[in-house]
Amino acid sequence: MHRPVRIGRSLHFHKGTVYRQVVFSLGLLNYLFPSLNRFGIIQGKMQYDYGKNKEEHPDPIKAEVKGLLPDWLQGTLIRNGPGLFTLGETSYNHWFDGMALLHNFTIKNGEVTYRSRFLRGDTYNSNTQANRIVVSEMGTMAYPDPCKNIFSKVITFLSHTIPDFTDNCANNIIKYGNDYHATSETNYIRKIDPTTLETHDKLDYLKHLPVNIVASHTHYDKEGNSYSMGTSIAEKGKTKYTLFKVAGGSGSTESQPLKNIEVVCTVPCRTLLTPSYYHSFGMTDNYFIFIEQPLKLDILKMATAYMRKVSWASCMKFHPEDNTLIHLIDRKTKKEVGIKFYTGAMAVYHQVNAFEDDGHVVFDMITYDDNSLYDVFYLDKLKEQMTSNTTYCKPKCKRFVLPVNDKGEIGEDLVKLKYTTASAVKEKDGKLLCQGEVLCDGVELPRINYNFNGKKYRYAYMCCVDMSPVATKIVKVDVETKQQIEWKEDNCVLSEPVFVPRPNAVDEDDGVVLSSVISSKPRPGSFLLVLDGKSFKEVARAYVDAEIHMDMHGYFIPDSS
Repeated sequence: MHRPVRIGRSLHFHKGTVYRQVVFSLGLLNYLFPSLNRFGIIQGKMQYDYGKNKEEHPDPIKAEVKGLLPDWLQGTLIRNGPGLFTLGETSYNHWFDGMALLHNFTIKNGEVTYRSRFLRGDTYNSNTQANRIVVSEMGTMAYPDPCKNIFSKVITFLSHTIPDFTDNCANNIIKYGNDYHATSETNYIRKIDPTTLETHDKLDYLKHLPVNIVASHTHYDKEGNSYSMGTSIAEKGKTKYTLFKVAGGSGSTESQPLKNIEVVCTVPCRTLLTPSYYHSFGMTDNYFIFIEQPLKLDILKMATAYMRKVSWASCMKFHPEDNTLIHLIDRKTKKEVGIKFYTGAMAVYHQVNAFEDDGHVVFDMITYDDNSLYDVFYLDKLKEQMTSNTTYCKPKCKRFVLPVNDKGEIGEDLVKLKYTTASAVKEKDGKLLCQGEVLCDGVELPRINYNFNGKKYRYAYMCCVDMSPVATKIVKVDVETKQQIEWKEDNCVLSEPVFVPRPNAVDEDDGVVLSSVISSKPRPGSFLLVLDGKSFKEVARAYVDAEIHMDMHGYFIPDSS
């Protein structure tokens, strides 16, 4: 077992301990991961081959549990990420493009079983049957076999000019009604069995709603309804962002959940053919918060990417000369509030939480100064050794505060909360220029106790990041005191920490934190880590006799019994 290191106003290091690990980062558009060999980290240099095809383990493997799992911890942690990168003589360019490999840890009566299975969607089936990449991904453009006839080549060209996107849903797990789906950021999602990991129905948002791109992260209310966001590109001559609701609970149609889609609100894009990229958004009891950042998709360039022999990812560009717009949407009126909020250029992938306090909306998120993070995960770059002049844009966890009343003088800071240095200054045109407060830096993939989503909260659990997108430790952050408690172990890389609350708990941090840990040691190997939510001390770990792969995001499903 390993004792935590406490950082912040009360900083404690164990006597005689020398910390030689370099703190690595991670976070975004999809997950940020390790190649400790690439970054030359830790004694012995842990090696992880990003481009290596992984094996699936569809039959359950019983894990070896060390420690004592809480009696109340019953359920399944399901995670999603890329696992297949080469088919025949073709390979993906970017780590995010790999074929989705689902895996789960099922916890029942103090025991843990593990299994993994490739998502067998249309993309997977087409690629494996052809033994080559035939469906394009964001960072990899697929071209027809040179031996194919001209008709096949024409069909391929047309499918890329007006693209039918991939159903390789390798980023996250979302819930609609009582069903679970693998998702990425296209108009397709795939229903899955969270226990066996078998692939079921393919759902197309476009059959129910004109959205070409859909955010990877979804919000949920107490009634079981789900909320998401998509982009309608040049639909009826307009490009807009659409917030929508999928009914849950008694209002859901289990067999076809997307039939229950209801448009909540639309926000016009500031430019017709260069909509903002986004990965998530915020929600409180009364508001939605959407960040229209200057990381933009050029639709015309995307339409011609195939014939120019470039990837769709090359059509995404960060514009540092542009501002970031912050849209505050009233959930009751289903319209934007009258106040216009903006801040400087930044790239945002993950929201931490948002809440309302005394006439303000407080919004915490992970921000970057540019979009260099995506380029780090090209597979050829991951194979290179990090050099002394390698740069990395370290993320910051920032707090922004949006006053819901703009009464005040020009030049006045309208933020009246005493516990934050975030500001919102009224300008001559009536807009509010917002400046965020840095709560901490070098962190990504934030998770909270979701029972406190949209409410004033105190704790966030994140992957510790500092010099590269590789997480060699995880951290519990107190957003009030800014104290941090971290957990780490030599030769290990950790996944996004998922908080699971104790049933009927009162305290926000009463529960456990789960993280999938990849170890370079062949024995006892990789494991599921279980930490106490309060102390952040290790409670138990479950060693798995199988290779665990790097993933992106996950979802814990409590045992309904």
